[in-house]
Amino acid sequence: MKKSLMAAAALMLCGLSASATAGDGFVRAEVGQSKVKAILEDVGSSHDKDTAYSLRGGYWFNPNFAAEASYSHFYDRPLFKDGQGRADGKLSAIGLGMIAKEHATETDLGFFVQLRAGIARSKFSIRSTQGNDSETSNRPYYGIGAGYDFSKTFGVSLNYDHNRASVGALRLRTNTLSLGLEARF
Repeated sequence: MKKSLMAAAALMLCGLSASATAGDGFVRAEVGQSKVKAILEDVGSSHDKDTAYSLRGGYWFNPNFAAEASYSHFYDRPLFKDGQGRADGKLSAIGLGMIAKEHATETDLGFFVQLRAGIARSKFSIRSTQGNDSETSNRPYYGIGAGYDFSKTFGVSLNYDHNRASVGALRLRTNTLSLGLEARF
């Protein structure tokens, strides 16, 4: 049984490496606005907005399918401030995911739509006059985008992404609208 599994894994890796030689690496920068909603059990909810950015990189196995790794910064603002104390919150995430992309033309240039999904490890940090603390959680993320590929090496897109995090009784939901620039090599 073990030998069969090892043989199947070896064949799969050979197939991936053969298709990988036909693809492109990519880097992507996105900047926009995030809306973070905080929901505290038995207390209520609140929301706030902040400038967000993401740095992404990965590999297009073909014009329609890619794997990506990402770092996203969603929120870094004061949560509370008075004459005696202060608390600042920060929310960021690293993720691994997949992208599916479809062009409107057969040339794989011009207008496109894309979907992305994966797993993000979100980190929520609080810095206060009483001390600092942070918590992490692993949750799925997903997004949709539409854009234009000007050439085989450069494209732009408008993206909407949804991320979630849980920290004890606190649930965080982040919706981000961003403009992205992608370079492929």
